[in-house]
Amino acid sequence: MRGSSSRRSTPRSPTGSGCVALSASESDVPTRPVVGLTTYLQQAQSGVWDVHASFLPGIYLDGVTLAGGIATLLPPQPVDADIAARVTDGLDGLIITGGRDVDPAAYGHDAHPSTDEPARDRDAWEFALLAAALRRGMPVLGICRGVQVLNVALGGTLLADIASQRPGAINHRRLDQRSEIVHEVLLTPESLLSKITGGHSLGVNSTHHQAVARVAGPLRVAATSRDGIIEGLELKPGAARMLPFLLGVQFHPERLVKRHREHRAIFAAFVQACARNGKFDL
Repeated sequence: MRGSSSRRSTPRSPTGSGCVALSASESDVPTRPVVGLTTYLQQAQSGVWDVHASFLPGIYLDGVTLAGGIATLLPPQPVDADIAARVTDGLDGLIITGGRDVDPAAYGHDAHPSTDEPARDRDAWEFALLAAALRRGMPVLGICRGVQVLNVALGGTLLADIASQRPGAINHRRLDQRSEIVHEVLLTPESLLSKITGGHSLGVNSTHHQAVARVAGPLRVAATSRDGIIEGLELKPGAARMLPFLLGVQFHPERLVKRHREHRAIFAAFVQACARNGKFDL
């Protein structure tokens, strides 16, 4: 748990140039960190049941457990600052997962015709968890919707619909190829994401129709697609001194961890930071 003084240092990985190795061995992650993952809360079917349920695709758990972490699910529930604080007391890191669109009212915009029906309970829960995690200096990873939650929570806005509002953009909603590399993103030099993956560009999957518009004040762009759509955010260098690991990506690395080293490296660096109170090897 957080504040533990029993963690041993983790040896630097020999894998690749600046690329963190994925390993579940105890020598790499001496104290397996507990990582909380936010979940869906919507209608679902299982056996004879067709009910309102909390669930999350198992590939998210793979990303954490293959990197040596312990995954625990955080379903939406009535929001209370004390509840969020108590929950994060038991965590070493937080992943805000993918899902439906953030309610545009949260960043002062009207709904676009393509906007999903809002999941305000989930929005409020994730905003509360994120606030509690940031107060603790806890490592945070946002995936797809998650990077948008990070940006909105910290004061940024979203592009409601790429296809209609950026007509020159590529197709970013490739649902039939969600587990495949479909386009390239350019990584900001010296960014956390470029150091983790060990390169200047990264092949990614793409299933989103929204994107970051105005970047929140504490954040900077870590990656963009060639059409200018923001694909990654992280803390500005000054803020990063106080919170070493906060990263949001618009793509889904959890779908690519078993076949692509660079995407494994994202989870490896995050889990290592969780195990070592925000510190990790690059």
